[in-house]
Amino acid sequence: MTIIALGINHKTASVELREKVAFSPEQLSRALEQLNQLSEFHESVIVSTCNRTEIYCSLDNDNSQALLGWLANFHDISQQELADNVYIHQNQDAVNHLMRVACGLDSLVLGEPQILGQIKQAYNSSKHHHVIQPMFERLFQKTFSVAKQVRTETEIGASAVSVAYAAVNLAKHIYGKLDKTKVLLIGAGETIELVAKHLSQHHPQHITVANRTIERAKNLAEEIGGDVISLAQLPDELQHADIVISSTASTLPIIGKGVVEQALKQRKYRPMLFVDIAVPRDIESQVNELDAAYLYTVDDLQAIVNENIASREQAATQAQAIIDDKTREFADWQRSLKSVDVIRQYRTSAQEIKLELVEKAVNQLQSGKDSEKVLLELANKLTNRLTHAPTHAIQKAAKEGDMERLMVLKQALGIEQE
Repeated sequence: MTIIALGINHKTASVELREKVAFSPEQLSRALEQLNQLSEFHESVIVSTCNRTEIYCSLDNDNSQALLGWLANFHDISQQELADNVYIHQNQDAVNHLMRVACGLDSLVLGEPQILGQIKQAYNSSKHHHVIQPMFERLFQKTFSVAKQVRTETEIGASAVSVAYAAVNLAKHIYGKLDKTKVLLIGAGETIELVAKHLSQHHPQHITVANRTIERAKNLAEEIGGDVISLAQLPDELQHADIVISSTASTLPIIGKGVVEQALKQRKYRPMLFVDIAVPRDIESQVNELDAAYLYTVDDLQAIVNENIASREQAATQAQAIIDDKTREFADWQRSLKSVDVIRQYRTSAQEIKLELVEKAVNQLQSGKDSEKVLLELANKLTNRLTHAPTHAIQKAAKEGDMERLMVLKQALGIEQE
C-alpha cells in the first residue's frame, strides 16, 4: 500500500491557481464520491483552504500521475500547469508532511492552530463518504495526537506573531481578563478587523468602532456586536475607553495629548492603554508623558512579534523532532501489518500439516494399529514436516556463506548462540 500526498500551497502556486483548485463544500462531496468509485484509490482525504489544497490517498502502488490527472480533470484546468506547481510526497514523507501541516509548521503563519481544525473537518467529511479505512483511520488519529502533543510540549502557538494579535495580547497582559474592559477601535481596515476578531475571543464588556466612513464601521461592528461613532465624536467617547487601539490611513494624528488629558480628568485618572499600530502615527507621542496613559506604537509591537517569531522557530525545531519520531512509529506499525500476514500464513500452513497427520493417526488407531507406534510415527512426521523448510533455508545460507542470514535464522528459530 502506497500513501500519497499531492497538493499546492502558498509556497508553490499563485493565488489564482489556488482559487482554481479549491473545493467548495458541494464540490468536495462530489469529489469524494468520485474517488470512492475509482478502484485504484482505496482511501482519500481532501484538505482545501485559502492557502492550500491537498489530497491524501492510499493506493496499491505509486499512481500519483493518475491522481494529478483526476484533479486537473475535476477542475477543468491544464494538467501541465498543475504539474508545474504541485508537490508530491510518498509513504513516510507523506505522513511527515501531513503531521507538519496539522502542527502548523507548513502554514503561512508559523504555528497557527486553525489548520488542525480544517484537517479534522476534512477527515470527518471523508468518513461521512466512507472513504476512510483502517490505514487512514490510524494515520489521522495519530496525526491529531501528534498535533496535541506539539501544542502541549512546545511553545509553537504560545506567542503572538502578528501585530494585530500582539496588540490584543498586550492588552490581555496588562488587564488580565478583558471581560470588564471597554474598548475603542479607531479605523475599520484589515488590521482593525483582525484586532476585532482576536478581541472578540476575550469577550470585552463593550466595543466601539470609530471610523471616517460610518457604513464600513457598521459592517465591522455588526460582526462583533459593537457600536459605531464618527471620528468627530472621539473627544466625547474617549473618556469611556479603557483600551484604545488605532489603525487608520490618516496622514496626521487623530488623537492628541490635550484630548487624552481631558479624558483622563473625566475618568478620575483611571489608567488607559493606547495601542497605535498606524503608520504614520494616529496618536501623538506626547500622550506617553501623561500619568495613567500608556502608549505603545507599532515599533513596540513589531519588536515583540520578531522576538516571538524567533521563539516559534525554536519551538518548530522541537516540534519537528516529535513529528519525525511519530512518523517512524507509524512506519513501524505499517511494517507490522506485513508481519501479521506472514504469521497468519505460517500458522495456517502448520495447522494444515497438523490436521493432515492427526487424521492419518486417528485412522491408524481405529484400524487397530499399535497406539505407541502410531504416536511415535505422528511425532516424527510432524517434526520432519515442520522443520523441512527451516532446515532447507539453513543449508542454503551455509552453502552460500551468508552468515548474516544464518544468524537471523538462528534467532528466529530460538537456537541458542554459542
